[in-house]
Amino acid sequence: MLKKAGLIILLLIIFGVMIVFTYLNTGAVDLNLAFVSIKPSISIAFTVTLALGWLFGVASMGIFALRMANERRMLRRALRISESEVSSLRSLPLSDAN
Repeated sequence: MLKKAGLIILLLIIFGVMIVFTYLNTGAVDLNLAFVSIKPSISIAFTVTLALGWLFGVASMGIFALRMANERRMLRRALRISESEVSSLRSLPLSDAN
């Protein structure tokens, strides 16, 4: 419950800062994207940049998580094989005991 409330408060603070930033920065900026030139407001340019950076971070983390899941799956398979080998070796009778 407290975690949800903290998240809601954080989102409200971010939203408030975004509104103040938009109100204080009404100017436009020229963006030359090689083949096309656009002139968005500063707040739109920052918002799009933030969103693209966030998406890149999520994609990078997703790739990392997939690699970790694959490694975990391979390690579990190797552990199962090792455990079955150990249990089969334990069930063998001792041949050199006198």
